[in-house]
Amino acid sequence: MGNYLVYIGTYTGPQSQGIYVYKFETGSGRLTPLGLAVESANPTFLAVHPNHRFVYAVNEIGNYEGQKTGAVSAYALDRKTGKLTFLNQVSSGGIDPCHISLDRTGKYALVANYTSGSVAAFPLLADGRLGKASAFVQHAGHGVNPERQEGPHAHSINLSPDNRFAIAADLGLDELLVYHFDATQGTLVANNPPFVKVPAGAGPRHFAFHPDGKFAYTIEEMGSSVTAFSYDAAGGILHPLQTLSTLPKDFKGRDDSAEVQVHPSGKFLYGSNRGHDSIAVFAIDAAQGTLTPVDYVPTQGKEPRNFGIDPTGAYLIAANQNSNTLVVFRIDAKTGRLTATGQVLELQAPVCVKFVPVE
Repeated sequence: MGNYLVYIGTYTGPQSQGIYVYKFETGSGRLTPLGLAVESANPTFLAVHPNHRFVYAVNEIGNYEGQKTGAVSAYALDRKTGKLTFLNQVSSGGIDPCHISLDRTGKYALVANYTSGSVAAFPLLADGRLGKASAFVQHAGHGVNPERQEGPHAHSINLSPDNRFAIAADLGLDELLVYHFDATQGTLVANNPPFVKVPAGAGPRHFAFHPDGKFAYTIEEMGSSVTAFSYDAAGGILHPLQTLSTLPKDFKGRDDSAEVQVHPSGKFLYGSNRGHDSIAVFAIDAAQGTLTPVDYVPTQGKEPRNFGIDPTGAYLIAANQNSNTLVVFRIDAKTGRLTATGQVLELQAPVCVKFVPVE
């Protein structure tokens, strides 16, 4: 049991000025607002440094200092108050950066630029500030859907558990691109094979490794599906195992799946549906890595773009972007099922949920 700070990235507008912070008590499951942590423009996706002293955010914008690019921002974290202090900001190298992750050593940030379809790596300096890009890769090609996949759309980039490979999900290409990551130089070099395909037109969005490192999962926005992979850690190679819908069989209507996360226990997988407005719950076969549907739980709001599972694995906080709410659910440790706690907190256009332990 413990207490956490919870940081929420948002789309900024009349009622949202940047990154917001909450106190979360795992004993009671209570989420308490602490207010605005720092002002920032569209700080949609966040990453917390392993030392818990810094927070990094993409600024999902299309114009930065007169250039057709977005930005990445660095902040110092005050664990007593939860407030963030601006350190610096750099160009993301592409338009509308939508995802950021940190390497295991806490020395590099990796960013995916959605609209222009590129990925980049940035060194993290000793004082927490961002350095200039150490790597930049422009994706090329297109998918089968002329409206959504006319070009590359990098939607996330994540490090392998051993920090040797980076996996970028590109919605526009229907590919998970795999890069050798050099943690001393911060470079990204195409692996062999350089990518694995998902079903045509599915549009992979986010990606998560299983805690044991043997399996991995991607959620496909356009297909409202999730694909399970076995993972060859030595070669950085993903082998598809199965693809399942994130929706109940009887659902008819528009849906775009968004976030995917593995429970800390490794027993369950969670995926968010925007349209059906639910969290899909799957049981994970420990030996095979395959998925079995367990439940589809309404998020009590609209367009759950993201959610966060607290590090103890007891609670899930869903961020309903279009109904401007955060909703807290209790997780059943045996079944993985979600039960609403009754807590619904208002926040304009919440996008990303990140936990930081409080000493």
